[in-house]
Parts: sequence; C-alpha cells; structure tokens
Amino acid sequence: MPQINLKDWAIFLASIIVCQMAGVIGSFFTISAITGWYATLSKPFFSPPNWVFGPVWISLYTLMGVSLFFLWRSRPQSSDRRRALCLFGAQLILNAFWSVAFFGLRNALFGLLIILPLLGLIGWLILTLKKVNLIAAALLYPYFLWVSFASILNFSVWYLNR
Repeated sequence: MPQINLKDWAIFLASIIVCQMAGVIGSFFTISAITGWYATLSKPFFSPPNWVFGPVWISLYTLMGVSLFFLWRSRPQSSDRRRALCLFGAQLILNAFWSVAFFGLRNALFGLLIILPLLGLIGWLILTLKKVNLIAAALLYPYFLWVSFASILNFSVWYLNR
C-alpha cells in the first residue's frame, strides 16, 4: 500500500469537508422546518424519528468524502475519472438543493422532483466509479440505499399531504 503523505492528508480532509458542507448548507433550511412545518405533516408509518437523520447524514457525507478522496487519487488522465468528478459535484449540488426545495420552500413535490434525478445521478456516479476505483464506488452504496429510502419517504409525505 502506498505511503500517505501530507498532501494526501490535506486532500483527504478537504474531501471530507467539501462533502460535509453540502450537509451544513442543507441544515440551514432543515433545522427550523423540522419542529415547525415538517412536524405538522402526515408521515408514513415507516418514517424514522427525526433524531435518526442527523447521524445518518453525517455518516453518509463522511463516506462520500472518503469516496471523493479515492476518486481524486485515481488515474489522473482518465476520462472516466473526469466524468466521475463532474458527476460527484453535480450530485453534491443536487443533494444540498433538495433540502432547499423540500424544507426551505416547504414543498414535498419540488423535493420529489429533485430527489429522483439525484438518485439517478448517484447510480450513474457509482457505475462510472466502478471503472475508476472500486473502493470509491463501494463507499457510495449506503448513500444510494438511503436516498432510495428517502425518495420513497419523500413521495409518501407528498402523497399523504397533497
């Protein structure tokens, strides 16, 4: 296994921070809506308690950051690597924007219109990452599964409150 130098540690930390920032941005719109607007909505029986979301997302953003680190350290001249970096950035932006749509604008339908393309982007990213770095791809499976669940939850909240 290759040595990890100071530059690699800096890239590792930056990768984690970049991904966590998507969560921080989203939390600006989420926190105030949880006890207000979101509390008033009808939710499906399988909706987890609110306290579950924070730890899950922090863990997922950390896994995303580690995935980004492995991607960043992959074959520098690969067109698949460049595509994966673009997809990674796009899904991260869409991820943060979902919180704006769902919680900030208090619009479950708009959230659904964001989360479904987000799920597609994550799937496309994983398929692209498989060509670049299998570890980076594998680290995103929990994220894909959670966003799949969140999509069903988002749909259910919209359906129950339309």
